[in-house]
Amino acid sequence: MILTSFTAALGQLTDGRFLRVLLLGLGLTLALLFALYTGFITLIGWVTPDTMTLPVIGEVRWIDDLLSWGSILLMIALSVFLMVPVASAFTGLFLDDVAEAVEAKHYPALPPAQGTPFLDGLIDSVNFFGVLVAVNLLALIAYLFVGPFAPVLFWAVNGYLLGREYFTLVAMRRIGRQGAATMRRRYSGRIWLAGVLMAVPLTIPVVNLLVPLLGAATFTHLYHKTTAAEAGRPAGPGPRQA
Repeated sequence: MILTSFTAALGQLTDGRFLRVLLLGLGLTLALLFALYTGFITLIGWVTPDTMTLPVIGEVRWIDDLLSWGSILLMIALSVFLMVPVASAFTGLFLDDVAEAVEAKHYPALPPAQGTPFLDGLIDSVNFFGVLVAVNLLALIAYLFVGPFAPVLFWAVNGYLLGREYFTLVAMRRIGRQGAATMRRRYSGRIWLAGVLMAVPLTIPVVNLLVPLLGAATFTHLYHKTTAAEAGRPAGPGPRQA
C-alpha cells in the first residue's frame, strides 16, 4: 500500500497543478531566504563602522567586507539546512491543491472535501516548520553519539515528523482534526514507514525539494487506500458521487 501510493504520486509529478504548487513553494522559499539575507546584510551595515582601530594593527577598513562575505557563507549554510523545512511549510499552504489534483485523477467518485481553512493551514505549517527545525537541531547532538547510524536516526526521526504532519493535513480535509488524530494513532506504524520513505530523499540534494510535494500526494493516496480497506472496498476510479 505504501509503495503503490508513492509510485502513484511519482507518476503525477508532471501534473500542471503539482508543478504550480512546486514553483509557488520554491518561489516563496527563495523570496523569504533572500529577504532574510538582505535584512542580515543591512543589520551588519548598521552595526559595523567603516573603519576600526585595532591594537597593534592600527586602523583597518576591511572589517565590513569580511563580515559581508562571511554572511554570504553563513546564509548558504543556513539555506541548505532551512530550504526543505521552509519549502515544506509553504507547500502546506497549498496542500489542498495537491490533494484535489490526486483525487480528481485517481478518486473521482469522492464527494468534494471540506478542505482546510487558510488560517488553520497557515498555523499548522508554521507549527510544523518550528517542530521540524527544533527536533533536527536536537538530533544533531544525538548524531555525535550514534556514529555510522546517524542516517538511520535521521530517517527515523524525520519519518515520524513527516508522516504525522502529512497524514494529519490530508485526513483532516475529510474527517476533521480529531478524526485525523484518531486514525493516525490507529495506523501509526504504517504512517511512520511511509514517512521514512519520504525522509530518505531528504538526504539527496535537489531531490529533497520534491519531498513536500511527494509527501502530500503520497499521503493522500495512503489515506484513501486505508479508508477503502477499512470499508472493504477497492480504492480507485468510479463515477463521481453527489
